[in-house]
Amino acid sequence: MSGLPQITPGRLNPGALDALLDERIDWRFKGIPAALSGLSIRDARARGVNLFSDGFLPPVTVLDEPALTHNLTTMAALCARHGFAHAPHGKTTMAPQLFARQFEHGVWGQTTANASQLRIYRAFGVNRVILANELVDAAALRWLAGELDRDPDFEFWCWVDTERGVELMTAALREAAPSRPVDVLIELGVAGGRTGCRDRTAALKVAEAVAASPVLRLTGVASYEGAVSRNASADGLAAVHDHLTELRSLALDLAERGHFDGVAQVVVTAGGSSFFDQVVEVLGAPWPDGLPVLPVLRSGAYLTHDEGYYERNSPLGATPRLDGARLRPAVRAWAQVTSRPEPRLAFITAGKRDVPYDIDLPVPELRRVDGVTSELTGCVVTSVNDQHGFVTLGTDAALEVGDWVGLGLSHPCTTFDKVPLMPMVGADGETVVDLIRTFF
Repeated sequence: MSGLPQITPGRLNPGALDALLDERIDWRFKGIPAALSGLSIRDARARGVNLFSDGFLPPVTVLDEPALTHNLTTMAALCARHGFAHAPHGKTTMAPQLFARQFEHGVWGQTTANASQLRIYRAFGVNRVILANELVDAAALRWLAGELDRDPDFEFWCWVDTERGVELMTAALREAAPSRPVDVLIELGVAGGRTGCRDRTAALKVAEAVAASPVLRLTGVASYEGAVSRNASADGLAAVHDHLTELRSLALDLAERGHFDGVAQVVVTAGGSSFFDQVVEVLGAPWPDGLPVLPVLRSGAYLTHDEGYYERNSPLGATPRLDGARLRPAVRAWAQVTSRPEPRLAFITAGKRDVPYDIDLPVPELRRVDGVTSELTGCVVTSVNDQHGFVTLGTDAALEVGDWVGLGLSHPCTTFDKVPLMPMVGADGETVVDLIRTFF
C-alpha cells in the first residue's frame, strides 16, 4: 500500500471573513429584530439577544451551535480514522463563516457546483476547490484562468465526461492562455442518472481527449454515488458498492494506461451524505504501491444533518452503519400559529419560501407557549403554500393561535437558500450566539 499524501486543511482569507462581519443589518434580512437594524453583524451577534423575547419575526430558521460543533468533530474524526481528505459540498450552506468552521476542523477543501458559486468561494479566498461539474462556459473558463494566474496557491479541479466538453474547455483555455493546466477528473455516472460517463469505453475516450489537450491535465476520477440509489436498503447499498468498485477499477485502468504518469496526487473522489460508509470502504481500501491516491469525501449535509432524508439514510443517522457518534439535527424552523379555522386544522407562518419541502415536509416537534417549550405530538404538516403551512391536529393535540411551533426540517440543501442571515443559538436553544450570512 502506498502512503497517502499529507492531508493539510484548507483555508480562506481571514480578512475577507472579518469584513463580512462589518455588514450592516437592515430590512433586507427577514426575521431579524428591528432593534438590530443599523448594527454590524459583529455587534449584533455580541448582544446575546433572545430568539423569543427580543423581536425575531416568525418564521425564523436557526442553527443549533452545540449540535453543529458535534457534527463537525464527528465527521473530522471519521475522515481521520479512514485516511480521507474532506471537501464538503459548500452549496449546502453557501456560508463562508461555516466554511471557516469546517477548515478549523481539518476540512481539506470545498466543493462547488457552478462558476457563480466558485466566484463567491474565491471572494473569500477559499484556496482548494473541486467543481463537481464539467465547466464548459467560455467566460467562466477565462475567469478561472485569470484566478489560476493571479494566485499560485489556488488549487482547482473540475469534472470531464464528454469529448465535446474537453473540446470546448480546450478552445476557451487556449485563448485565455493560463500559466498552468487546469486539473480535471473523469466523472463516472450511471444510466438514467445525472452527469458522468456511462461506461468504461466512454471514459477512456474522454481520457484520450484530455491527454491530447495542451491546457488540461487528468489527475483523477470522480462520481456522485447518490445517483445510484435513493435509499439505504440492502439492494441500494449493494448497487452503490458496485458503482464505487467500478470507479476504483476505472482509476486503476487509467493508471495502467499511463494517464497519471507524473501526477503527484491522484484524486479519487465520491461521497454524498447518504452512502459515505460505502465510499470509505471501497475507495479507502489499499491502493497499489507507487500510485499516490488521495481519497476525497465530498459529503456536505453532515454539517446540519436533518430530521428526514439524511436521518433515514446517513451511515450516522437513525440506523447507523458506521461506528462512532451519530450526527445530530442542527437546524430548526420556528413558526407561529396564525389561524385555527377548523377543529383539526391549524395554519402556521411557514411555507415554500421559508422551509424545505422538496423531499419531506417539515415535522412539528416543539410547542412554545408563555415562555415554556414542550414536546409537541399528534400534529402533521400535510401541505405548504408559498407562506402557509397546513397542520392537521390529532384528537389529543393542543395547538392554539399565537403558539410558536418548532419544526424539524428535511434536506439542508434547500434550507439555507431561504435565509440570508441565520441566527445560531446556544445550548439553551434561545440565546443567539452568532448570525450566519449566506450567499445564494
